[in-house]
Amino acid sequence: MSDSTGRERWGPYPLILAGAAIGVLVIFVMSPRWGGFALGAVIMIAAALRFAGYGGQLAIRSKKNDVITLSAFGFVLVLTSLLLYNNELKALILSLLAP
Repeated sequence: MSDSTGRERWGPYPLILAGAAIGVLVIFVMSPRWGGFALGAVIMIAAALRFAGYGGQLAIRSKKNDVITLSAFGFVLVLTSLLLYNNELKALILSLLAP
């Protein structure tokens, strides 16, 4: 690394870590639905930051792999949290998947 400052090495990792901790706290204190939504949103923000070129501690694999993995995991978390107490949306998705 040519830059020896801690800011470059860590990148947006502390922001994402704080957001994830808040999301988990919301799951336990308020509601699993809103906490899961917040956690999924934070993970999708991490994917957007990784796509924008901010690596730091978020850079685990190649940029393409990181963005695809984080986006998919965040999307699944948001979708699952939206389906948690919504029977109408569950029925709609199941009807789309039914043969």
